[in-house]
This record gives sequence, structure tokens and C-alpha cells, in this order.
Amino acid sequence: MRYDFDTLPERRGTENAKWNAYPADVLPLWVADMDFVSPQPVVDALRRQVDSGLFGYPNMSHSDALDFLSFRAVIVDRMAERYGWTIQPQDIVFIPGVVVGTNIAAYALCAPGEAMLVQPPIYPPMLMSAAATQRRRVAAPLVRQPDGSYTVDWAGFESAITPETRMFLFCNPHNPTGRVFRKDELERMMEICLRHNLLIASDEIHSDLLYRGQRHVPTATLSPEVADRTITLIAPSKTFNLPGLQCSIAIIQNADLRQKYNAAKHGVVPWVNLMGLIAGEAAYRDGQDWLDQVLVYLEHNRDFLYDFVQRELPSIKMAKPEGTYLAWLDCREAGIEGSPYRFFLDKARVALGDGAIFGPGGEGFVRLNFASPRSMLVEALNRMKTALA
Repeated sequence: MRYDFDTLPERRGTENAKWNAYPADVLPLWVADMDFVSPQPVVDALRRQVDSGLFGYPNMSHSDALDFLSFRAVIVDRMAERYGWTIQPQDIVFIPGVVVGTNIAAYALCAPGEAMLVQPPIYPPMLMSAAATQRRRVAAPLVRQPDGSYTVDWAGFESAITPETRMFLFCNPHNPTGRVFRKDELERMMEICLRHNLLIASDEIHSDLLYRGQRHVPTATLSPEVADRTITLIAPSKTFNLPGLQCSIAIIQNADLRQKYNAAKHGVVPWVNLMGLIAGEAAYRDGQDWLDQVLVYLEHNRDFLYDFVQRELPSIKMAKPEGTYLAWLDCREAGIEGSPYRFFLDKARVALGDGAIFGPGGEGFVRLNFASPRSMLVEALNRMKTALA
């Protein structure tokens, strides 16, 4: 079927965080939630379950049994087809969300007092994971280049690792910068991690959302040694706009590591939402047509946004994101006093992500979600232009 991404669904009054966090005159382009209706096969699968009237516990009560075999098979096939990555059904652990999965990894891989390495500016829950789990955080900030893109500071990356650093909390594609790390970059980072005996929790939730010319390389595919030390976190939630259904996936090929991970979630994360599991399987099995179409639309939105910023907002700088539907806007030369997030909220009535909450290097930036109908994006950008003028 042909999907319509130009029509804005009515979302106010639907208990939706994106549209209800601000007054009605504010356009919300902040949280990573698409303003598109999800794939029809997902809607159909959920409707069948609703029509059954049955909402019992999902088959996840025994950690030593393989639950949701059909969903596992879909994931195994997907990893093989997209990345040439051979995994087994038992390598899959279902979790309610990647943020939850990150914190479980911290509990499983780091003892109190040990440290986690992150690369700010970075997705705030990853930045806060150490404090949330009573661990320590060490930072190896990415370096912004003159064109607005970001690269790894190799000397800084290695020097940030202390004797107490136990885990690298990695994000690829990177949120908020939109970088899709190349294989040679990944290999160099992982070589350093192996040399320092680090474990890796790799947040790859945006791996399906790449633009032409980009290729995602799962961290665990780099070598058997890296796979043996890696927990890969993925989800259908960002890809198919299902975040409210709370279904994500940890892929852990090392059986001992997987046992530690399951032990860390025992009694805290007993199972995943039944409707999320149903939706996730339907999305991965039958949602590719929707994904192919939405990627074309998102790429056009990205290019429109970039051209508009270059032409109409010359005091703001941005690089084209290689993945995600998030743009990282540098407002430091725009003559804004104080927070650009607050400026655009107050003067333009546009809600963006506040760069300061993404950690060191985020001050003076905002993150803009362009996964919306073009008309909404145009309206928001014109409001921002008027406010700056």
C-alpha cells in the first residue's frame, strides 16, 4: 500500500507525551517520536489481539525456556539478511526498552564504584545511566569539525579510560549528532576497548534509519572477540514508530554474559508488554514497505531542513545527519542570549531538544526532530526564522 506521510494525525488529547508536554500553540519537534501513523501490518496484528479480548501474561515466565519463537526467528533472519550477522534464537533477550536495557547492562557488567565510558554530547539517558545505577561515568567527548560533523578524539578516547572503567556505553548511529560510524572507526574503538578489557553495551536503536550511501555495521560483527564482549541493543520502536509499546531486544552471544544480564533483570524486568511483542514481530516481518517509503520521506525532509538552514538561518550551523531523524543545530553564533532551547520555545513557540542536557559540548545547541509532515516542519522553521529576525 502507499502510505501518507503528509497528513498530520490529531495527537493532542491522546495521552501522547510529545504533543501534551507544551501548550497548544507550541509545535513539538523535541522527543524522538514520529508524527506518522505506524505500518498497517502492525495495526492489523494489534487489532486481531484486541478483537480476541485476551490480554494474559506473555509466555515469559521461565528464563530457561525460549519464548516467542516466531519473533526470535524473524530477528535471526533479519540480522542475517541485513548485516550478514549469524545469531541464534537463544542469543535474544526481550526487554521493555533500550534505556532499561542500558541500565540492566550497567548492573550486569559494572560493580558499584566501577565506571562507564560515554561519548558526549549523547542521548541523556545514556549520559545519566551511571548515576541511575550508582556507577561512575567517564567521558571521551566527540570532536565537532568545521563542517558540523563529529569525529572521535582518539587520544582523548583512550586517555579517558581509567583502571576502574569496566564498560563502554556506545551509541551508533549516534544520537544526537547523526553520525554513522565507519567500519574502520569501529575497529579502532573496539581495539582500544579489547586492549583495556572493556565490555561493550552498544545502543543501535537507530540502525534501520540510515540514508543513502550509509551502511550500518553492528559492533558485534567486527570479530568473535568483540562479539564475546558485546551486548547489542536494538528495537522496532524508533524504526516503525512504536515507542509507546515498550518492546526492545538485547542480542548477547556470550552465554555467560547473557546469564549475568538475565540475572540483573530478574525481579525487576520480568517480561515485556504483550502488545509490544506482537507489534514488534509484525513490524519486522511485514513492515519493510512502510520503512522503505518513510526513509525516502525522511531524507527529503532532512535535505529540505539542511537547505533551509543554509539559506534562511545562516547564523545556525548543522551537518546533514547520516542516520536518525534528528538534526543537531549549532546556535552559538546566532546572537541568542541564554539557552537557544528557551529562546525558540518562548519566541517561536517551537519546542526542540535542549542541547545542554546532552552533556559536555551540548551547550548552545538544540536537537530537532524532522520526522513529521513537511508542512509542520516548514511552519516550525519559518517561526524560528521570524524569531531570529
